[in-house]
Amino acid sequence: MQKKRWIALAALRKVLTCAICSIALVALFSVHVPVFPSSKVPNFSDPFKLPTKLSAEQSWTLELAPPHLLKAPLPSRKLDGSSGTVETDKLWKPPPNRDFVPCVEPSPNYTSPTESRGYLLVHTNGGLNQMRAGICDMVAVARIINATLVIPELDKRSFWKDSSNFSDVFDEDHFINALANDVKIITKLPKELATGTRAVKHFRSWSGMDYYQEEIASLWEEYEVIRAAKSDSRLANNNLPLDIQKLRCRACYEALRFAPQIEAMGKLLVDRMRSFGSYIALHLRFEEDMLAFSGCTQDLSPAEADELRIIRENTSYWKEKEIDPIERRSKGFCPLTPKEVGIFLSALGYPSKTPIYIAAGKIYGGDSHMAALRSRYPILMSKETLAPVEKLEPFTNHASQMAALDYIVSVESDVFIPSYSGNMARAVEGHRRFLGHRKTISPDRKALVRLFDKLEHGTLKDGKNLSNRVIEMHRKRQGSPRKRKGPISGTRGSERFRSEEPFYVNPLPDCLCKKELPMQTTL
Repeated sequence: MQKKRWIALAALRKVLTCAICSIALVALFSVHVPVFPSSKVPNFSDPFKLPTKLSAEQSWTLELAPPHLLKAPLPSRKLDGSSGTVETDKLWKPPPNRDFVPCVEPSPNYTSPTESRGYLLVHTNGGLNQMRAGICDMVAVARIINATLVIPELDKRSFWKDSSNFSDVFDEDHFINALANDVKIITKLPKELATGTRAVKHFRSWSGMDYYQEEIASLWEEYEVIRAAKSDSRLANNNLPLDIQKLRCRACYEALRFAPQIEAMGKLLVDRMRSFGSYIALHLRFEEDMLAFSGCTQDLSPAEADELRIIRENTSYWKEKEIDPIERRSKGFCPLTPKEVGIFLSALGYPSKTPIYIAAGKIYGGDSHMAALRSRYPILMSKETLAPVEKLEPFTNHASQMAALDYIVSVESDVFIPSYSGNMARAVEGHRRFLGHRKTISPDRKALVRLFDKLEHGTLKDGKNLSNRVIEMHRKRQGSPRKRKGPISGTRGSERFRSEEPFYVNPLPDCLCKKELPMQTTL
């Protein structure tokens, strides 16, 4: 009896052993040879790899950056395409737009342009984004004074010495056609007026309807042509008719499109950045002109500070010559340095694998000043590393065209962070608000400087305490919807207007309205 029991147990053990081996073999082969219905094959392709077959237009993107950038670790991605952990996802999540959508259509009383009283010539001034704002304002001015607008002349005499014409930077035909129901626009003056007498005026800054309808429009009694010697900040930010404000938005966000060759290159740069996953566009204002103009010397050597001082003194149209860099920085008037930006991004929680597009011209001091930022964030990209020299060559010697490429990549980024609140930072922020309040983090430079100095002096450590403080002070500085800020209390005259938030930084409430929800009926 005992013998039969042992025989039964031995047999059972063999059966169990065979079953376990069979299960193991099935599991092994199922890992390497998955079987799915052909219509339900999951897509597990690496989201960072470019397609193996590229079109002729895209093939150049493989001729990328130096090998160390291509081998840099990339952000981990979930199968659904989102990045990292739930906590990391929050870093990319845009602020709630509270159902605000663009509303730029004119009112029912808005009419097509009536017979023109004369021609408005415009000489724009400044860099790309200063000129963009000025052009859009001059569209509105032409409407106010009932003028035919001649395609504006771009600034060729500023610091950048850019020889670009309007059609080199912007889509001229689209600009004219898109505004046909608002203002008559022509490419050049009629021949009989080309050499005639014209009124040359420096329009008063931040002027309203009365100034243009009375003082400027009265010039039509003597002249057929009025020339605006400058275009920047010539129209008030606030207290203008709603149709004029909406016209400014139509001009800026719909009519003033970049030239086709710039749009095409910009799209390719965006696509290349997208191949690395969600990315930050960092407007890093650490170029020679910015540092020389501002007088800021943080993280510079004495020799570099002296070189920049000489440039400032020799640039006649920069009025401020004697600058205290320590005082200026303490007030938050200096751009963050590359080193400071690296500390800031780390404190916000962005991992070292984060792809960053550097939207800037030539960084002053080059690699020596970028080393601290690169040590924290090795995946630093730019126009120059994303495109081979021959593809960028048509744009290279034209500052406005190069800035336009940065503008496109910045507007389309997942997160935009400017190191300084200059003209481009303001223009991009406003455009991103118009497009749905895309995430834009505006550094509180004045507060950050105090933290950076404590780090420098050893009274604060780079870690959780710093991170908590930086995150908290920027909780409400991420581009969420709010009305445009008015003047600072107590300011008067031009300072009052200067203290207002510029129109193109925040087109709410004029050009953004609450989306109307469909009416719900009850049975």
